[in-house]
Amino acid sequence: MSDLSFRLSRAVSGGRRDRGRPATREVVLARLLAKRAAAQRAGLAEAEAIMRSQIEWSLPMQPGEAESADPA
Repeated sequence: MSDLSFRLSRAVSGGRRDRGRPATREVVLARLLAKRAAAQRAGLAEAEAIMRSQIEWSLPMQPGEAESADPA
């Protein structure tokens, strides 16, 4: 059964335009935000937490931004 699943996923992936690769970082963030919102609406707390983690990881960070979080 796993061989069938693998072949199906390859067929679906092969049929996608641009192989499912997002064109820009903005597209990636927009997709993650939409998925997080859908998880929240469905009450899927664990999936929403995963999406939040991925969103945080994918945000562009400038050097020194994390250190300047305290405005004082």
